[in-house]
Amino acid sequence: MNQTSQAELPSVALSVLIVDDEPGMRSFLTKALASRFALIETAASVEDAEQIRRRAHFDLLIVDIRLPGRSGIEWHEALADQERRSDIIFMTGYAELDVAITALRAGASDFILKPFHLDQMLQSVDRCIERRLLKRQNLMLKRELSMVQTSTIIGTSDSMMELKQIIERVAPTPSAVLVQGESGTGKELVARALHQHSGRQGAFVPVNCGSIASDLIESELFGHVAGAFTGAKGSREGLFSFASGGTIFLDEIGEMPLSMQTALLRVLEQRSIRPVGSEKEIAVDVRIIAATNRELKAEVEAGNFRRDLYYRLNVLELIIPPLRERVEDIVDLTYFFTRQLATELGTQEVVWTHEDLMQLQSQPWPGNIRELRNTIERCLLLGKPPAEYWRAESQDSDIQTGQGYPDTWPLKAVERQHVQQVVAAHDGNKSAAARVLGVSRKTLDRKYKEWQQEDE
Repeated sequence: MNQTSQAELPSVALSVLIVDDEPGMRSFLTKALASRFALIETAASVEDAEQIRRRAHFDLLIVDIRLPGRSGIEWHEALADQERRSDIIFMTGYAELDVAITALRAGASDFILKPFHLDQMLQSVDRCIERRLLKRQNLMLKRELSMVQTSTIIGTSDSMMELKQIIERVAPTPSAVLVQGESGTGKELVARALHQHSGRQGAFVPVNCGSIASDLIESELFGHVAGAFTGAKGSREGLFSFASGGTIFLDEIGEMPLSMQTALLRVLEQRSIRPVGSEKEIAVDVRIIAATNRELKAEVEAGNFRRDLYYRLNVLELIIPPLRERVEDIVDLTYFFTRQLATELGTQEVVWTHEDLMQLQSQPWPGNIRELRNTIERCLLLGKPPAEYWRAESQDSDIQTGQGYPDTWPLKAVERQHVQQVVAAHDGNKSAAARVLGVSRKTLDRKYKEWQQEDE
């Protein structure tokens, strides 16, 4: 069997626990296996090893059979743990056939007699690594095949399963839908799923209302006739016309100017549009799906959003939970994005360790799915598994002098300070900062304008 290429190993972040009561042997194996494993832990007894195993997953256990206290073969917790099963290589200085048979029956991957040549140990380790990687790759392929067969929306948590069921039930109707959720939760993905299950033959047309200048948005949506305004040399169809027979997705609907909200309300009521500069109404068959990361009810009360339009859009409200409230979906999302990004980037396919997945599940993810995907992409590009990536991030943060904000600061002051720090970190590039913060550039400009007015 070919040995696993050492050039491939750092990106898969394997882990090993060495259990031997001889300090020299623990030190020797630690040095010998350093190039093959991202995490190496050692213990002198089964009792100590079990304490370590409880707090971290290990792909491989290298265990001496004769140990003080319980023997290696009596490490029942590790041998019987099918959920967190590790490959096991047993070592012994006693060439007893019945001991070897007992070890193999107990679940050992290999059995090595002491003293041994280093090559013998490395060959045994590499065989275990190959088996481990093959199992992980098969598991990932099964997960991805299941995801493709069931839905393009990834997640099996109760909240996401309920969301999928609602989508399938309401998709065939022509009713307007309002999708709400934090930035990065996948609102456009939900809108696309509604369109795909609707049976509508027209196109799916996504529109980011926050990225279109307020004086151009009506022309973009409804089109215009020649001479309607300066520079309008010819007629032009709007996005509603392109979406006829299909679905138009109005993302960041909360950013839409009040004047445009009035025009959109007319479309919902009359099922027709009027191009800018035209006196004629054009009938359109368009299903409208709107989305926002704002609390639209609060915007209505503040007078920033029309109440009647809110109720016309909110025939059915779909709320996408933030990633922190469906932690159980992070593993499936991680497998999906890892496979997808490895193909897109042309990088080696990897499978993360249990430690990596636990690290991913422990993060707050303020940027939600978008932030998770960006983190996985960054890890693939840097060749750093998530656990190693966050260790480096933690070390970098320790170097910085800032350790948070005073408890006496109001939330508004914390928000301002954080936004300004992110913008400064991107050398004043507000567009790049907005992507990291999970807001539109228009929202960022509005924040700066408000702060400027407060300072004056």
